[in-house]
Amino acid sequence: MKTPTLILHSDNDFRVPIEQGEQWFRALKHYGVNAEIVFFPRENHNLTRSGEPKHLVESLNWQLYWFERFIDGNANAKPPDAP
Repeated sequence: MKTPTLILHSDNDFRVPIEQGEQWFRALKHYGVNAEIVFFPRENHNLTRSGEPKHLVESLNWQLYWFERFIDGNANAKPPDAP
């Protein structure tokens, strides 16, 4: 896999344990794939449907940043958690 990958993972996801998200992220980095992982506290597998409103907004902001960076090609795009 070579595609830049953004992993959005909930820490209370019992369908996909957090360890699996971390392993995937580490494997991507090991093979030189541009990857980032973002954890959402208190959320489960249904983050995008029933998550806390601030987490829904944060998730969307991460996706917009990722699209701007890798689809629009803006190397200067700033991640949502940038100072």
